[in-house]
Amino acid sequence: MAAAYTCPMHPEVEAPTATSCPLCGMALEPTAPSLDEAENPELVDFRRRLLVGALFTAPLLLIEMGRMTVDVYGWLSPGVAHWTELILATPVVFWCGWPFFERGWASLATRNFNMFTLIALGVGAAYGFSLVATVAAGLLPEAARGVYFESAAVIVCLVLLGQVLELRARSATGAAIRALLELAPTHARRLRENGSDEEVHICAVVAGDRLRIVPGERVPVDGVVVSGESAVDESLVSGEPIPQEKHPGDSLFGGTLNGAGALVMEARHVGEDTLVSRIVQMVADAQRSRAPIQRVADRVAAWFVPVVVGTAILAFVLWLTFGPEPPLAHAVVAAVSVLIIACPCALGLATPMSIMVATGRGASAGILFRNAEAIERLRAVDTIVVDKTGTLTEGRPQLDRIEATAGVTEEDALRLAASLERGSEHPLAAAIVSAA
Repeated sequence: MAAAYTCPMHPEVEAPTATSCPLCGMALEPTAPSLDEAENPELVDFRRRLLVGALFTAPLLLIEMGRMTVDVYGWLSPGVAHWTELILATPVVFWCGWPFFERGWASLATRNFNMFTLIALGVGAAYGFSLVATVAAGLLPEAARGVYFESAAVIVCLVLLGQVLELRARSATGAAIRALLELAPTHARRLRENGSDEEVHICAVVAGDRLRIVPGERVPVDGVVVSGESAVDESLVSGEPIPQEKHPGDSLFGGTLNGAGALVMEARHVGEDTLVSRIVQMVADAQRSRAPIQRVADRVAAWFVPVVVGTAILAFVLWLTFGPEPPLAHAVVAAVSVLIIACPCALGLATPMSIMVATGRGASAGILFRNAEAIERLRAVDTIVVDKTGTLTEGRPQLDRIEATAGVTEEDALRLAASLERGSEHPLAAAIVSAA
């Protein structure tokens, strides 16, 4: 059975359930497109954690900023202030930021260092140092009693905000795929042996079934016309705005729109075998494919985290040795700053996010990319040769000019033609009525 979930940054990582990627820590996403418009559960969870974190961090910032700008300790002693900050920061760090600690620990256990490694180390160092300075205040010199609870809480909230924005962007790219899926109807009219119709779900249709398509209805699956004649709008698959006349023996594609005639068809390709389903799967596969430039980013990211951790240790030692008073506090701040600021999330997400957006926007415009490499190579293209005019139109005919006979004005000719065409569903008729 094929894997149901994969990582957007590492498509080679597959799993049957929704877990986290062991390489980068990101949540795995479903490989098969779906019409389910429910919000990403991870997005809902992170949004809730961000809201709770913001509520606790706001008063924490007020206390800390007040200490730096006014004499807040005039009415609030340092000990009480530090314990208050501890109480406010603890739920932010250990509940709001818990997913980052889980992923950070997994990255350390598997030695696949990623952005969550740095986040967990930075937040943990800031909180741990502050906890010791608060609980063991009497055993430490006054210069080493500085606390950085607000730094740990703000880091968690900012990373959560980044995760929420990223998840929203990734969810939005699925809109084009859902729009393609919605082109295929969910039900079909299947003919019984006695000639009557029964409405069945599209999942119940099998190859060989005979289906009735009434005027104005979309073709449910791929197949051939058995009886009847009609014009079918196939602009979905061909780009041509003029409907194609269909007679017995002609092919039909699921998702195309039947005109004014009634048809009976025999189903040939159903479910994932239909043309629309294959197009949707092609878009989804292209979104998960890797561009050649991404291999460069992967090689850089493999060395990035160890170098950052080493730099943070070096900064800690230098500030502890040569920094101003209190040296320990300055050393911790310097090390935590290096860990957080050097987060490699942008390095790893830039290429896959670009691919997802490009393929999604392209699909909504009728442009299909075979893979990410095609998108990367397209940037060097300066000339496009097109072999048919239909793909360069707006997808619908438009009245260009009117040539009236002697004694008839153009306005009268248009008025009379539009009156005759008002009841027609043909695209040429719609163009005449629209011009009138």
